Amino acid sequence: MYDVVIVGAGPAGISLAVEALEAGISHENLLILEKEKEHAFTIKKFYPDAKLVTANYKGMEPKCEGLLCMTDLPKSDVIDFLDRTIETYRLPVHYEEQVYTIYEDIEKECFVVKTSRASYETKIVVIAIGVLGKPKKPDYPLPSSLSERILFDVTSRAVKNEHVLIVGGGDSAAEYAQYLLQFGNTITLSYRRERFERMNLINRRTIEELERLGIITLRYNSHIRGVEDKEGKPLVHFEEPPTPVIFDRVVYALGGSSPKNFLESIGIAFDGPQPIVNEHGETSIPGIFLVGDLVHYPKGGSIITAFNSARRAMEAICSRYLHCTLRKEG
Repeated sequence: MYDVVIVGAGPAGISLAVEALEAGISHENLLILEKEKEHAFTIKKFYPDAKLVTANYKGMEPKCEGLLCMTDLPKSDVIDFLDRTIETYRLPVHYEEQVYTIYEDIEKECFVVKTSRASYETKIVVIAIGVLGKPKKPDYPLPSSLSERILFDVTSRAVKNEHVLIVGGGDSAAEYAQYLLQFGNTITLSYRRERFERMNLINRRTIEELERLGIITLRYNSHIRGVEDKEGKPLVHFEEPPTPVIFDRVVYALGGSSPKNFLESIGIAFDGPQPIVNEHGETSIPGIFLVGDLVHYPKGGSIITAFNSARRAMEAICSRYLHCTLRKEG
């Protein structure tokens, strides 16, 4: 049983972990889950190397409220700062581990966080994922009437005992397949190349072994011409035989993500596009907090607003739930 599980190893997640450790929470009772291979992936991917990472937010001069603070710095210096923070505090980060769902276990009085690798029980969940990026869609049009049958992640709907087509050849496609198998689904994986080139070795070997055992079906060199609504189900037209094929559900794993789908699937309430949170980032579900860009969703904030949101969340976590004591800044 963890005290705190943090979803996301960006500036807000790293800051929350530092605040938690300095408040007396042990390394053994703290966990950060990051779906990418490295921390601060959004900064590394979307910020040009020559661009300054600004500390201020929309022209407002920031004031650091917590233990972490920085000024305007080049991208490389920001990454170095976060690298040093992770090393100095020995932050317990699990990389390449994507969170698929979070739910409350009433009997145990805790939350269960299910990932691509395992399940974790925790008293508190802090979600520190970014808002950049939208799910990539295929080139052909998709029928609007199938919006609930065509998904771009596996966090939006509960999928059980269905015939599911997963389109994609990366790690997300492999992890979606492994996750959906747990719920009695029959899986077909469609990939346009003759072999998996973008999967890590573990995922590739797992998927190939599942095919060898007859548990899933792989369609290599597979090209989809289009999808139509056939009596409420996706009818998928392939360029190669057999075509067409009816599935209960189609999941596209082509890259990108939508945090709103994920948050709503957990049960977090929204007011339009904005998740409902209090001044500490606590959501409509007591014990689940949002920090970082999600507090300013959908536009996002700055590094200092991310650090400050982590501090405010930790204030509430200590006073209401874990009875810890925050260290004063400096």
